[in-house]
Amino acid sequence: MSKRVRLGMLTPSSNTALEPITSAMVAQLPGVSAHFSRFTVTEISLSDKALGQFDTSNIIQAARLLADAKVDVIAWNGTSSGWLGFETDRRLCREIEAATDIPATTSVLALNEILDKTGVRKFGLVSPYLDDVQQKIVANYRESGIDCTSESHLGLKVNFQFSEVSEETLRAQIRDVAMQGPEAIVTFCTNLHAAHLAPEVEQRHDVPLYDTISTVVWKSLKLAGYDTTRLTGWGRLFSEVA
Repeated sequence: MSKRVRLGMLTPSSNTALEPITSAMVAQLPGVSAHFSRFTVTEISLSDKALGQFDTSNIIQAARLLADAKVDVIAWNGTSSGWLGFETDRRLCREIEAATDIPATTSVLALNEILDKTGVRKFGLVSPYLDDVQQKIVANYRESGIDCTSESHLGLKVNFQFSEVSEETLRAQIRDVAMQGPEAIVTFCTNLHAAHLAPEVEQRHDVPLYDTISTVVWKSLKLAGYDTTRLTGWGRLFSEVA
């Protein structure tokens, strides 16, 4: 019997999208399972209270619970470093690894690795976020040498509401940013039901769609030594990015 692969996912408490989507992805992979640990995240804004949700002590506590399940990797399935700065995720991974002795990654660090591997220097950004949150994400990418040449956001801040955004709305947002000719489109939020749209978007617009739930699954499988090309039906990422 081949070794089982257990992926540990740190989950925002009010998120209802990433667990079913991640589970649907790994359901087609023999021997792979996903396991989840929550900590409080209910609002996405730049207020002190909202930023305080990402205090690492709460996240480390949730990571320790995943470690009890002997997972092969622990991933922060969230996009907070988009507005907090990418170094916050790098630091978080170091803290998780020190606390659990398990390899760690995040949605955003995985996305950034993918953009680097594929040579993307201009991308389209789709999110549900507030104006100022979206602006911080755009600025952080610009500082790292990647331009957001088109963007669409919905002005929402209640995390639960993100999961209620319809496919029609997401398709319209994606269509709007695709018109500007980006090298990739990113759906930047792990509480959107967007990952499954990748094949449709890629066929229609001839541009890869990198969803932040998909990116962390891709990197988690890599860290666990699992062949990502075995995951089909979720877009070019899994077959084309080495």
